[in-house]
Amino acid sequence: MTSHDAMQRVRRACRTRAVGHTGTLDPFATGLLVTLIGRATRLARHVEGQPKTYLATARLGGTTDTDDLTGTVIESRGMSRPVTKAEIRLLLEGFLGPQQQRPPAFSAKHVAGERSYRLARRGELLELPAVSVDVLAVELVEFETPDLTFRITVSSGTYIRAIARDLGERLGTGAYLVALRRESIGALQVTEALALDDLDADTPLLAPEAVLGQLPMLEIDGDAALAVGHGRQVPAGPGMAGTVGLMNEGRLIAVGEIIGESIHPRVVLVPAA
Repeated sequence: MTSHDAMQRVRRACRTRAVGHTGTLDPFATGLLVTLIGRATRLARHVEGQPKTYLATARLGGTTDTDDLTGTVIESRGMSRPVTKAEIRLLLEGFLGPQQQRPPAFSAKHVAGERSYRLARRGELLELPAVSVDVLAVELVEFETPDLTFRITVSSGTYIRAIARDLGERLGTGAYLVALRRESIGALQVTEALALDDLDADTPLLAPEAVLGQLPMLEIDGDAALAVGHGRQVPAGPGMAGTVGLMNEGRLIAVGEIIGESIHPRVVLVPAA
């Protein structure tokens, strides 16, 4: 199942076309797919940029053209030397922090207006330019030759397949991803998610502010809420800065950006009647 397939299931279950997700999962991957429904789809960009945590399993001893198990084996090296947990743990820790990462050839990156994976499928395997990513945390969970499982928290746009590939290069064994599960996006956890089979039109859903855990929330009065509903700016409190969620009577009505002494609505969920 692709992320698009999952959205089709949600549309049918919730009986609405207004459905969107906030970060594609590869078809072989499992785990959390944050889904926004109705006017909450406008919040997607505020979710996509939050850190993501994955549980990943890499297989040592070979490489594939996709950097995962769905691709064609390019090289089968085998385990030419013993590899220890201590060595793997040390190399994984070497990925911590900001860095430049070369995306997989089979990726959704645009090249001259076309998705990289489409070019790759036609045999045009390009070496994509490196992009800036950040690995916030990483730990070795299990290692039993030739497979190692690690948990990793990364910035948006980081490819875990590329982490596996680069780990294999540093070990000299080659490696590719054989399992991937997204465990969280920001404060949202897969352990609290609904299975697709449990979703229908009567399923209680989280309030929109649940996906904005990283933002401060500001309660505004009825007059300010009316102004925001019309897209007009409202005064900001002293010392306030950045992006804030705007609440009225316990309901998220908008997301605003503080510029100077004013809050400018950027996403309005509850327009003025």
